[in-house]
Parts: sequence; structure tokens; C-alpha cells
Amino acid sequence: MRVLYFDCFSGISGDMALGALMDLGIDEAEFKRELDKLNLSGYDIVVKKKVKNSIAVTDVDVVLDSEFNNGHDNCQHEHEHCHENNHEYNHVHEHEQSHGEVDNHSHGHSHDHNHHHDHNHTARNLTDIEKIIDSSDLNNNVKKFSKKVFREIALAEAKVHNKAVEEVHFHEVGAVDSIVDIVGAAICLDLLKIDKVYSSPLHDGKGFIECQHGRLPVPVPAVMEMLLKSNIPYIVEDINTELVTPTGIGIIKCLAQSFGNMPEMLIDNVGYGAGKRDTGRLNALRCIMGTMDETENRDKVIVLSTNIDDMNPEILGFVMDELFELGALEVHYTPVYMKKNRPAVELTVICNGDKEQIIVDKILKETTTLGIRRTITERYKMDREMVKVNTQYGEVKVKVSKYGQFKKIAPEYEDCREIALNKDVPLWKVYNEVCKKEI
Repeated sequence: MRVLYFDCFSGISGDMALGALMDLGIDEAEFKRELDKLNLSGYDIVVKKKVKNSIAVTDVDVVLDSEFNNGHDNCQHEHEHCHENNHEYNHVHEHEQSHGEVDNHSHGHSHDHNHHHDHNHTARNLTDIEKIIDSSDLNNNVKKFSKKVFREIALAEAKVHNKAVEEVHFHEVGAVDSIVDIVGAAICLDLLKIDKVYSSPLHDGKGFIECQHGRLPVPVPAVMEMLLKSNIPYIVEDINTELVTPTGIGIIKCLAQSFGNMPEMLIDNVGYGAGKRDTGRLNALRCIMGTMDETENRDKVIVLSTNIDDMNPEILGFVMDELFELGALEVHYTPVYMKKNRPAVELTVICNGDKEQIIVDKILKETTTLGIRRTITERYKMDREMVKVNTQYGEVKVKVSKYGQFKKIAPEYEDCREIALNKDVPLWKVYNEVCKKEI
């Protein structure tokens, strides 16, 4: 099984991701032939090898045609400029962290040169961008992932600005850059034949960034929205700028199976994608490509256990909910008998290594236990993804699990319960309706 690990020690942006993937050995001519299938005009793409902090990195630059460079010479465009109600603002932006120097008008361009734009260019909303992707000659895997990332970003921006997702418009210039970065990353993943993707925690800076809409805190609101309830570990570095951009987190959130330490693998290649801004240290994204044993779908997990015989059972229920909220993979209680035949429960928690310490802290804080047993073990597991199914009663999320030739589906209880209550339909009928669907 071919796997990829994103080492986001200096954050992640769209062009950094594309550069790191290209650096893994993608043939530039083949990549451009695939990108041409998008049938998108108005740009050229320049791929260069550079040296930063004595490390060879790949720099990707999207150069816009002259028709996009006319207009207001005093205003640099940002990677994902946005129009809303005919008023320009910079929130749907790829103000690429790594890119250029901040001035009074922009967060810093993602390229080494400045592009100017006409404020009157046509804006594109999510539907427009999805139509461009759907009407292209790209393969289905590339189309599916590209649309998934754009939707993730658009939903975050819609929430931030209290708008319907259809009202979020990407400015013509910014949309070109964003489409190239996102679709380009999807093409690279397809060319590399990657089966699974993992990521480190996301490292970001601090402070504020300047844009035409004013000063925004780091992380910018769209990034913060995508972090909510994502279980993505987020680390703030002592660097006074943004390191994680909306396009960057959109790509990795839609791509990575899990976040934490690099999984056990045989390393085949390493790629570095260049950032543009001087952060005082190596500003790049590292992608590590390797192989894992594909005959055994398993991973390492931490098992924590402790015996409890002096707690109110209602509090134990609260503890279980809190542990799941922190990212535990499994929590269960087992009835046991302790010394002097006292009835008790054994609390068992399974978690990934990156969640271990916060879960240990929670158990020690919320329970009466004085100690916790710890075991590192391996588990077999099925690949899982969440899909949405339309039924006569409404939309239901379904967990689809696969292992070799085996496939299982499990409708989400909360969705089914809400439909049953709102529609006054027996819960079992909702379940049966979902299970009839071909998934």
C-alpha cells in the first residue's frame, strides 16, 4: 500500500502542497497535460527548483495572463479573492502564508511577483467552479476530491459571513489560483497512486494579518471554522504571521485519514514544497511517501484501562461522553469484582498516540482512580468513510466500511432519530429505507 505523510512543521498552503507533491517525482510535462484537461484559461504554471535554508525545494508559481493584470495598480490580489454583494473583501482568500510581504492592501501574494486585477471581473460561486470541474476531461477521482475541497472552504466561509453557500463568490483572479492549486494537488495524488494519506499536527503562527477588510486574527476565521470539531491537532508557533491558509487546511482536512506521528512505513521518497515568506527558518511543507503492508490493514493504538469501585454511575456516563469528545476511538465499561468481592467497573479507552495525554489527564481529573494501565497494541480495521444518502424521509449520513471484498453500511443513529421524530415515522422504517439504497 502506497501512503503519504504530510509533515506540516511550517504550516500548509495550496501552493506549498502542490510544490511538495511535484517534488516527489511528478513529471512536469505529464502534470501539465493532465491540468490542461481542466480547460481553464488565463494562467500559466511555472515550476522551479530552489534552495531555501540549504535545502532543495520545489516552488510552484501560477502566473496569470495579462488580461487579469489590468486595473487597479495599487492593489495586489490574493489567492482566493472574494466578491460578496458586489463589495470586495479578502476572506475567501489564499493569502498564502508563505507568500510575499504584507502591505496595506494584502496578506502577501503567493508568488514572487505581484499580480493586479480589475475589480469588475466576473465572480464565480461554488456552483460555477463545480461546473468547470465536472465539464473537464479530468478523471473522476480528481474531480471528486477537487469539488470536496472547494465545498469545504465555501461552507466555512458561508458560516463565517452568515451567508448561504451559494452567496459565497470567489473572485475571478483568486479562483484561477485556487482551482490550479486544488485540482493540481488532486492530479498529483492520482499520478502518484496514493492509497492513504496521513498528516502531522498543523503548525501555525500568531498575531494578525492585514487585508483590505481590515486586520484579521491568526488563524483567520475560515481556518478556525474548519478546525472546529475536526479533531485536527493545532499547534501555535512563536512566529508573527499566518502559516495555515484556507486552501491548505481545506486540502489536508479532506485528504488525511488521521493526524499525529508518522505511521510505520518504508520510506521511498521525500518532497519539499516551497513557501515564499521569510519566517526565520525553513518555510516549506514536507511530504514523505512510503509503503505499508497492504495485506494487513492494521495500525497501532494505545489502550488505557483502570478499575473504579467508588463512583456514581451517572458520573461515569459523563466521563464516557467527555472522552469521546476528546477523540477517543473507543470507550467502554466492563463489570468486575475487586478485593473483598466489591463490585466495580473497568474503564477501557482506546486512542491514537496523539490523544493519549489529554485522555489520561481527563481520566485522572474526572474519576476517582489513582492510576492507569497503558498498553500499545495493533488492531485490524476496516477502511471507513461517511457518505450522505437521500431517502424519501430526508438526507441521512451513512458510515461505509470496507475490508478487501467485504463492505458494511451503518446509518447514523442521530440522523435517523431526528427524522423519525420530525416525520412521525417509526425509527426502524427509517433504517430500512436507508439500507435499501445502493451505496
